[in-house]
Amino acid sequence: MRIWDLDTPALLIDLDVVERNLARVARYAAEHRLRLRPHTKTHKIPYFARAQLRAGAVGLTVAKVGEAEVMLAAEPPDLLVAYPVVGELKLQRLLDVAARVPVTVSLDSMEVAEPLARAASKRGLEIGVLAEVDVGLGRVGVPPGKPLLELAQQLEKTPGLKLRGVAFYPGHIKALDDAGLKAISALDETLSTVASQFREHGLPLEIVSGGSTPTLFHSHRVRSMNEIRPGTYIFNDRNTVACGACGWEDCAATILCTVVSVSPGSRAIIDGGSKTFSSDRLVTTGEASYGYVVEAPEAVFYKLNEEHGFLDISRCSRPIRVGDKLRVIPNHICVAMNLHETVYAIRKDEVELELRVEARGKLR
Repeated sequence: MRIWDLDTPALLIDLDVVERNLARVARYAAEHRLRLRPHTKTHKIPYFARAQLRAGAVGLTVAKVGEAEVMLAAEPPDLLVAYPVVGELKLQRLLDVAARVPVTVSLDSMEVAEPLARAASKRGLEIGVLAEVDVGLGRVGVPPGKPLLELAQQLEKTPGLKLRGVAFYPGHIKALDDAGLKAISALDETLSTVASQFREHGLPLEIVSGGSTPTLFHSHRVRSMNEIRPGTYIFNDRNTVACGACGWEDCAATILCTVVSVSPGSRAIIDGGSKTFSSDRLVTTGEASYGYVVEAPEAVFYKLNEEHGFLDISRCSRPIRVGDKLRVIPNHICVAMNLHETVYAIRKDEVELELRVEARGKLR
C-alpha cells in the first residue's frame, strides 16, 4: 500500500531515516567510548527497541514501570528506570520485572529508596540505584556537593540496593548557540567535581548517566559522563531541528493529514488537531505553531482544536485544495506517539509494516 492510500490522520515512520539515525549515534558512541542506553519514551514500541539494541545499545531506558513491562518484549540485557518509583503497587510490579532482567532505578531521596530496598530484600533481589543530581533543570535530583554525597553514602549502605553511580538530565540546555555551549562547559565542570568527590569518599561510580538529544553530539565534552540516554534521536522532530541537533532530512516521523476545508488564499483545515499532534510549542521560541508542513513549507500551522488543525496558506506557492494529503513534522514526537494507537513504518512511499504503539498510555 502507498502512504497516500492510508486513512488519516496517520503517523508515518521512515525506516531508512531511522536506520541512518541509529547508525550515526552508534558510531558516535563507539568513537567516544560512551555507553548508549536510549530512552524508549519516544518510540514506545519494542520493534524499535530491538533495532536500537542491534545497533549497539547496552540496554534500554524507560520512565515508568508500565514502559519497563512492555520493553521486556525487546529482550534487553538490562533496564534503567529513570524516574523515582513510589507506591507499593508500582514497587511490586517493578520487582516482577527485576526478576526477569537486571534493573537500575534513578532516585533522589531515601524516602524513595527505603521502600524500594525493603521490597527488594523481601523478594531476595538487589536493585541498582543511581543518585540523581540536579544540574540545572530544577525538576528532580539533589544539588551537587554535600546533598548528593550524603544521599550516595546512605544508598551505599542500604541492603537490597547497589549504588552504581549518578544520573542527571541536562534538559535546561535547549539550543547549541553560544549560551548552550557555555552551559555544556559548566555541566562538564559540575560533573568533574562530582566525580572527584565520589572518588575522594570511596563511593562507587561505575555509571555517570545523562544526556539528551539536543546535546547528544556534544556528549564527549562532558568528560566524566560515560553513558548517554537520548530518546528523540531515533525519529527527531521540529524541536530537534530548531535546537540545531539535526536537519529536516533526519526527521523520520511525519503525520499524514487530509485537508477538509479551505478558505481560498488564506486558511486550510486539516483533520489533525491537539488529539493528533499535542499542543507542544517550539522549545526555542515559544512560537505559536505546531508543525512543519512538508508539502507546503510556507504554510504556518498556527492553531489547534481537538480535531482541527489550522494552516495559514496565504504565502503558499502551491494551491491547497480539499482532499489534499499533507505530511507534517510535529514539534514534539514523543507526545504525538502517545496519541496514536498504531504507526506505519514506510520506505519511500510504500507502507512496509503497521506497528502497535505498545507502551502508549503506560503512565503508571
